[in-house]
Amino acid sequence: MLERDIVAAIKKYLASLGGGVFFWKEHGGPYGTSGVPDIIICYKGRFIGMECKLPGGRLTELQKRAIEKINRAGGIARRVESVADAMAVIQQADDELAGRFMNTKQVRTFVRESEKYRYGKESI
Repeated sequence: MLERDIVAAIKKYLASLGGGVFFWKEHGGPYGTSGVPDIIICYKGRFIGMECKLPGGRLTELQKRAIEKINRAGGIARRVESVADAMAVIQQADDELAGRFMNTKQVRTFVRESEKYRYGKESI
């Protein structure tokens, strides 16, 4: 198996997710940016980068830095070796997105706290 086989399998999986995903394969070369992950994804509004490697394959220093920068910026970037790894990244994005929605009690508390500032009951 070659790295391009892993990329192809992950792209096929991503395509199966339907309309909530947009992705492309980043091609290296003289006109590309070194270190950028192999697959760039927008999944339900989340930025994801997947660097595909064969099992045991090593990341370059540029790839490590790019992954760190994406994660620090609030995206998700991971080294992946298989479709199962890619599925885990997508599941992480789904879990994080689900956690962003507030339950009814949280909404009420937020509104109550916001009204304090709106009506000048507390200074900011």
